[in-house]
Order: sequence, then C-alpha cells, then structure tokens
Amino acid sequence: MEAEVIKAELVLPTHMSFKRIQMYEKYPKGQSKVRWKQLKQILQAENCQSYSPDEPNYVNIESPPSMQPCKRICDITGFEAPYHDPRTNLRYANADVFKLVRSLPNEYVQRYLALRKAAVVLR
Repeated sequence: MEAEVIKAELVLPTHMSFKRIQMYEKYPKGQSKVRWKQLKQILQAENCQSYSPDEPNYVNIESPPSMQPCKRICDITGFEAPYHDPRTNLRYANADVFKLVRSLPNEYVQRYLALRKAAVVLR
C-alpha cells in the first residue's frame, strides 16, 4: 500500500506568541521608534512655573512626610526587626542576633544607639 499524499495549504500566523517580535516587524519603514523624553523636555511640557512652591514636582525635591509608619530596622544586620531588647533598647531580627546583642559591651551598645539617635545612659 502506498501512502496517499494530500496537498493542503498551511496558513501560519504572522507572528508566533512564543517568538520575539523583530524590530523591523514592530516598526516598519517610515515609522520611528518611540524615544524617551529628557527631564528638560518634561519640565517644559508641564510649565513648572505655574505650580506653587509648596507643591512637590520634578524641580523641588521636598515633599510632605510619609503617612506610613517608620520601618523598624535591626541595629546589627540592617534587616527588618520585629523585636527589641528591653535591657539595651537595641532592635534585632532573630535569635542569633539577640545572642550577639546580649553579649555586646555597654560601650558598643551606646554607639549603636547613637547611630540611631536614640542614645540613652544605661545604668
């Protein structure tokens, strides 16, 4: 028995979803690529002189304080710290850091608190 060969027209989509679109397909000749605007162009477009000086915009970096609560950061590691030692008032992230906090001399504890601007005299 011979296999019959059937001719069929195969219709392929112009672009496969798994295939990256080539630049020449995305931007045919005659169209330009989208370019990012420079800060100077954004400022000119927004006419920043019409804003009040108290309102934050691209020109002034001052903005109102955040309404979110401050994150508590571990004084030793820099990770978020859900705990604090009541004896030294240092913040710590886990049990390993707590052991280190308890073993620190009083002089080092005062330095860590001074970095955080929370220095108190421990007795």
